[in-house]
Amino acid sequence: MILKPARLSLALSLAMTAFVAAPAIAQNVATVNGKAIPAAKVDQLVKQVVAQGRATDSPQLREAIKKDLIGREVLIQEADKQGIGGRAEVKAAIDNARQSIIINAMLADYVKKNPIKDADIKAEYDKYKAAVGDKEYHARHILVPTEDEAKAIITKLKGGAKFEELAKAQSKDGSAQNGGDLDWASPANYVPEFSKAMTALQKGAITDTPVKTQYGFHVIKLEDVRQAKIPALDEVKQQVAEQLQQRQLAQYRESLVKKAKIQ
Repeated sequence: MILKPARLSLALSLAMTAFVAAPAIAQNVATVNGKAIPAAKVDQLVKQVVAQGRATDSPQLREAIKKDLIGREVLIQEADKQGIGGRAEVKAAIDNARQSIIINAMLADYVKKNPIKDADIKAEYDKYKAAVGDKEYHARHILVPTEDEAKAIITKLKGGAKFEELAKAQSKDGSAQNGGDLDWASPANYVPEFSKAMTALQKGAITDTPVKTQYGFHVIKLEDVRQAKIPALDEVKQQVAEQLQQRQLAQYRESLVKKAKIQ
């Protein structure tokens, strides 16, 4: 079939229109009441989900995200019709969310520009090891408000009373129900006065005099001692790095606050 000049011109015009429009259509996964949902938005959300390890890129994931975006667009359009976005409390929430997003992005940039060094991680790990020490202690204690009560308990123990029973009956600490059992712990876990008295005891011994701390008066019994089980640096490297990073961010925030003119 040979087209007449007019028809040939119309056919070419339609073909060119379709050619030009095709990329624009491909850029959108759907339109909701005339509002386009860009394919790039789906791509972005897919990357986020995959990066978080929650799923792998697949047609099923993309379809689920597409449906979610369509649903959200339907809801936001209805909310706009009802003027929800104009409410004072909603505006305040949007402003707070905006601040959080921008601040988090700025802090992420700061972390990238100021990475935690391996030498800092090693130094922090060594500091932790020194604080923990090479031994763990299994102790029990009885905590009472006054020194006289503590002395009376020591007298009862010397007379043959059972430590666990006295702890259950008289201790004001949460460990009372377990007979004052504090389980295995490093001396660093306790306040200095308690640690000093505990580590001075021999296995099976009880403090001769009450030990005063900010919590009251303690009677301490040392059950046993063992070598501390400190994880290797490689096992806790990531955890230490995260702690240092949080500390670094806190210091950065404090430095900005100090520089600011606050009235």
